Amino acid sequence: MIAWLHPGDAFPHVTQALHDPNGLLAAGGDLSVPRLLEAYRHGIFPWFNPGDPILWWSPDPRMVLFPAELKVSRSLRKTLKKRDYEIRVDSAFRAVMQACGAPRAGAGGTWISDEMVAAYSALHGKGLAHSVEIWRNGELVGGLYGVALGRMFYGESMFSRATDASKIAFVHLVKQLERWGFGMIDCQMKTAHLATLGAREIPRAAFVLGLAQLIELPHQPGRWQFDHDLIE
Repeated sequence: MIAWLHPGDAFPHVTQALHDPNGLLAAGGDLSVPRLLEAYRHGIFPWFNPGDPILWWSPDPRMVLFPAELKVSRSLRKTLKKRDYEIRVDSAFRAVMQACGAPRAGAGGTWISDEMVAAYSALHGKGLAHSVEIWRNGELVGGLYGVALGRMFYGESMFSRATDASKIAFVHLVKQLERWGFGMIDCQMKTAHLATLGAREIPRAAFVLGLAQLIELPHQPGRWQFDHDLIE
């Protein structure tokens, strides 16, 4: 059994999450800014299908990337050095979310509903959610979005409409976060795509301990700007 959240209810401790399905902790509640921030502070995130109750998750182990462990393949390095793209940050947050939620070949429906777009756009409006965008010839061809608290970044989703576009966005993000002193990037659940970039699984207890320290570090919220010398 999992807890049903009513207004004002606190989240259960993450150790109460189910093993199967891995990490399911609670249901109900809402996607208000205070509720989302409370979730992220405790290593919890929402993930549910449109029309279903809100489901809250904290899987064990947790997929993370430590910025210093970023891996850039030889082919990706060549792509980055071509510089035939423009990197923008926080200029099209809603468009990035909608692109992440668009149907994909070989995949089912999306969990990025209009409700989720509205909720994270509210976080973006408060300078706590950010998008990294890849543009070519004035067209948005790839990107990602996530939430930042202190010096902890929680990656949510990414998309590509051109080869390696999401990877280009991710590399720029990681390099900038490392420069700013961010200690960890949450990747939520294991994927082969993120593993090739250096992400790895760690125990949930280690993840929660690490984020508890990182979210207390100072970091100025607001619209981000990336440095121009991230790619050598």
